[in-house]
Parts: sequence; structure tokens; C-alpha cells
Amino acid sequence: MIAVLEAARAGLLDKKYFAKNLVAGITVGIIALPLAMAFAIASGAKPEQGIYTAIVAGLLAALFGGSRFQISGPTGAFIVILSGITAKYGIVGLQVATLMAGLILVAMGFARLGGAIKYIPDPVIIGFTSGIGVIIWVGQWKDFFGLKPGAAGDHFHEKLWQLILAFADLHIATTGLALLSLALLLIIPRLLKRVPGPLVAMVVTTLVQAIFKFDGVATIGSAFGGIPQSLPHFEVPAISFSDVMRLIGPAFTIALLGAIESLLSAVVADGMGGTRHDSDQELIGQGIANIVSPLFGGFAATGAIARTAANIRNGGNSPLSGVIHALTLLAIVLALAPLAAYIPLCTLAAILFVVAYNMSEIHHFIHLARTSSRADVGVLVLTFLLTVFSDLVIAVNVGVVLASLIFMRRMATAVQIENDNENFLAARAHENFVLPKGTMIYDIEGPFFFAAADKLERTLESIQAHTDTLILRMRHVPFVDATGIQSLSEIIDDCRHFKTRLIICGLRNNVRRKLVRAGVLGKLPPGSLHSSVTDFMRSEQAKS
Repeated sequence: MIAVLEAARAGLLDKKYFAKNLVAGITVGIIALPLAMAFAIASGAKPEQGIYTAIVAGLLAALFGGSRFQISGPTGAFIVILSGITAKYGIVGLQVATLMAGLILVAMGFARLGGAIKYIPDPVIIGFTSGIGVIIWVGQWKDFFGLKPGAAGDHFHEKLWQLILAFADLHIATTGLALLSLALLLIIPRLLKRVPGPLVAMVVTTLVQAIFKFDGVATIGSAFGGIPQSLPHFEVPAISFSDVMRLIGPAFTIALLGAIESLLSAVVADGMGGTRHDSDQELIGQGIANIVSPLFGGFAATGAIARTAANIRNGGNSPLSGVIHALTLLAIVLALAPLAAYIPLCTLAAILFVVAYNMSEIHHFIHLARTSSRADVGVLVLTFLLTVFSDLVIAVNVGVVLASLIFMRRMATAVQIENDNENFLAARAHENFVLPKGTMIYDIEGPFFFAAADKLERTLESIQAHTDTLILRMRHVPFVDATGIQSLSEIIDDCRHFKTRLIICGLRNNVRRKLVRAGVLGKLPPGSLHSSVTDFMRSEQAKS
């Protein structure tokens, strides 16, 4: 259900809740201002485009999303992807890719794929978020220290080397303002919990730069000419078929990362607010936000975990706070835009330093590395290294595939196929059952899928030729896939070849339906299916 309608039905849009949502919305809007500009600049866009993104996407995601508390806008997780797209295709290419990603997100929501995102393993998520944190951190050295690196290649290690070489010409005033900003960002939240650290850092360093006018300190005014004091205007990006074909890959990347980030944020919000979000509706809401955002000069947006948490901590309890957050940003642009020209870029870099540290989840990374299995640690480290030194998409794909293979191996190992003759007779000792000579009982426990099918075939191939009756107990088989069905069909054929009687006991209804549909059970002679081994033995005794 759309969160705003759910909140209305719950009575959360009543006047008595307005004050709380007003305070939360204004607070989050103030927090979002420096972040939106910082994320925009780091993504290769203009600072006002970050604000426009936060306004448009924040408003639409709040109205059409599936989370009551979600605050949306540009986020740090997108920086690596978006900056690469902007560098290769330009800002218009980024906007077209964003629009396409919005359509993909809407399609994912209608296809009810919201729940599928949660199956991405934790080592993959932590690996790539930590990698993104490292890339953002290193990427901000230039503005933080006022460096002028030489020409670098496209790869991380090449850019890193050029930045290291450029430290010989470090700009003292820029570095001093950056360190002041970083100190304020770290100290203010501890002293004044209700005061946004990024806002204080931005205001203080902007005043310092406006008063002393340090030479060589880059500001929004010197780098971008300031921020327009106007509303974002509607404009459809130029789109051609060739653009669509070239940008399909980047669009899917934006959609996938946006879905992951938004749903993770929604889960965090549920834990803090005691609610339950609608993941499919959340994807639809984020999709609508990303479709409309580039039409008003913005770019890709997603749910922002830190701003969503701040919304909840400041009393927000309905999508109204998200709407107010967007209107607050709009009012700031219309009233205070000229003052933004004095904001030092090193302050925004310092803000991104903190964002990068929070994104890296270094404590979670270390905890996983210490406590997880070697296979999971391998996935974690490989995803991290591929994110940093190769590509985020490759990292996620390789991480998910590798984690899936490890999971399948574990599942296959967990499937038990054991001789059950002694256990069956011991359990039925009071009934004086005697197994006929040449009868073997095998108990299968676990999913009968492609990774376990070979295990069953290898177990049975050596006994079929020497067994008169083979009984398969399948009461603990929860499902069977196409390979398992084919394997069982081959076992039936082998038993027929060796003139071994095959009895199948305890089939669950869902497994039975699949085997009937595949025509496998039709290959068995009458009397081959029983509800249990006991039922089969009693029927045999009755015949004798």
C-alpha cells in the first residue's frame, strides 16, 4: 500500500501530529542541503542539481513510496556509479540513464521483486559498500587538500598514484578549512545532538572564507558560479534510440543499486519506527521519483539511510515529514541561494569524508572478517577488491554468483542420503517387522535439487544391481527441481534395467505434483507409491 494512504488510515495525518512532522521535515531538509550539494559535485553534476534531486525525488518518494519514514535524495552510494556515467556520457546521459532506471524500478515493483533484493548476501553488501566508501574517500582528497593532480587513467590505482604525487603541492589554507570542517563534523554531534554537524561546518567555514577570502580556496562560486535563485524548470532530456541502447547497462546499475539502498533504508526505518514497509510499493515510489527527477534538472535518487534515521529521531511519523523536507529545501534555494557562492568545496569534501567512513561500515567489515567462514570472508574481500579496483557492477555480480555457488555447495552437503534399514527396524521393533532379503531402505533428507542429484545417483549406482527391492523415503524432501526430477527418472530406468523393484514412500504433495506433471511417477508400476515404509511393509504382509 502507498505509505501516505496507510498513514492517513492510521490517523497520522491529523493536526495533532503536524508539529512533530514539521520539526522533523525542517531538520532533515537542513541536513540534506550540504549533503545534496556534496553528492552532486562528487557525481559530476552542479550543486543545484543535487538540491533539485532532493526536492523532486524527496517529494514524490514520500507521496508514492511504501515506507512511512523514508527520506529520499542523492546518496553517497551512487557517487561512484554516477560520476563514471557523467564522465563517459555527460550530464544529459546521466539524466537519461536515471529516467530509464526509474522505469525499471517501477517495473520491478509491479513484478513484485521487492522481496528478492533481501536475498543478496551480507558479505556482498558490506563488501561493495566498504569499497564505495574507500573510493569516495580517496576521490575527495583533491578538494580536501586543494591538490592539483596530473592526468590519470580510468582505474583507481592510477588516480590514487597521481593524488599521492600531488601532495607535494598541498594547499595550506584549503587543508586548514577542511580540517576545521572535519573537526566540527566530529565534535558537534557529540556536544549538540539536535544540531546537524554538516550545517554547522558549512556555515562556519563559509563565514571564515567570506571574511578572510583566502587565495586559492575553491568555492561553489569560483567553481560553478553559484546556485540559481529560482525554481527547477521542466525540461525533457534529448533522448535517441542509440542513447537508450548505450545506457541500458548504466540504467540497470542505477536501478539495482537504488533498489538495494532504498529497501535497506526502509528496513532500518522499520526497526527504528516499529512499522512494516511495502517493498514493492517502495520500488514503485522510487521509480516515479527517478522518472521525474531528471525532468526538473535532477539525477538519480534513492532512500537515504542517515536522513531517514534523522527523520525518525526528530519525531517524523508519516510521509508528511518527507514532503516538508522537500519544501524546506525549496524555500532555502529561493531565499538563500546567493550565499552558497562562498561555500568552500573542501567543506563538502570533509562532509563526504564522514559519509565515506559511515558507508564503509568498517566495524561490520572487521566483524564479518573475524567471525565468518573462510568462504564468506573470501566473498567479502573479493567483492571489496573488485569494487575498488575494477567495477561495482562486476563486483556485485561476481559476489552474488560466488555466494550462490557456495550456498548451493553447502545445501548439497547438507542433503543426507543414508541407509535406513537399522533405524527403521529399531523404531518398529514392537511390530516384529522383518525386511525381506535384498531390501534396502534409503532416507533422503533435504531439497532434491541439481547439486544433490549427483550425490543420490552415486550413492545408489553401486547397490541397484545387488538389490531386489529399493525403498526411497522422501518425507523430508521439501522440493525437487528439474535436475532432481530427471535424476529420479534415470534411477527408475536403472532399477528397471537391473530388475530392482523401486518403492517411493512419503512424497509431499508439492513434490508429488511436480513428479506427476513430469510423467515420472507414470513410469512406476502399480503399488510403487506408499505413504510410509510401514504402510508398504503392512501391504506386503497382507499379500503373504
